Amino acid sequence: MAEVMAELAALDDPKARALNERHGDDHGVNLTKLRALAKRLKTQQDLALQLWGTGDSAARLLALLICRPKAFERDELDTMLREARTPRVQDWLVNYVVKKTPHAEELRLAWSADPDPIVASAGWALTAERVARKAEGLDLTGLLDVIEAEMKDAPDRLQWAMNHCLARIGIEHAGHRARALDIGERLEVLKDYPTPPNCTSPYAPIWITEMVRRQCRVSAVVRVGR
Repeated sequence: MAEVMAELAALDDPKARALNERHGDDHGVNLTKLRALAKRLKTQQDLALQLWGTGDSAARLLALLICRPKAFERDELDTMLREARTPRVQDWLVNYVVKKTPHAEELRLAWSADPDPIVASAGWALTAERVARKAEGLDLTGLLDVIEAEMKDAPDRLQWAMNHCLARIGIEHAGHRARALDIGERLEVLKDYPTPPNCTSPYAPIWITEMVRRQCRVSAVVRVGR
């Protein structure tokens, strides 16, 4: 544990920390180097628990890379989410751990209805994942109703997650695409979000249109190949 914490401290870069802080994170470790460290350590659940317990964001990110997701109980994951604090830690917890556990659906439902917008954003992130991969049983019309009514005034992280879900519905489900586009156009959430060159804007109408265009292009290539 002491050796790992010392290595994380050595990896901390003030410039990276300053950049991360602009996005709400509070660590300065290069993520490529962090992943290399995790690869060297391999899966170590006990060490992961110790790292998480430090409260340090870089240590927690490393913990999420070396833990054993299915070793966590449902209430442990709920507690971890509420402790996560920073966007990157929350995102990795949801994507690298919670999604791989048998508790994902139960937590999705509980978190989506939570009054804490940070917790609710994790529920919406899991919902976006289901929309894209396993939408059977989801009320997509009902989800669009909630997004239409609440996304415009939602706090930033919750708004981001709801917007992601809106885009996923529009991209993956043609029958709901027109309404998803209309909601995005009327609410204008993230319309002016600064987007680097060669990246797709998170503004839902642009995001949906571009991803559908790519899907159609891939389908056309496959047909020609056959």
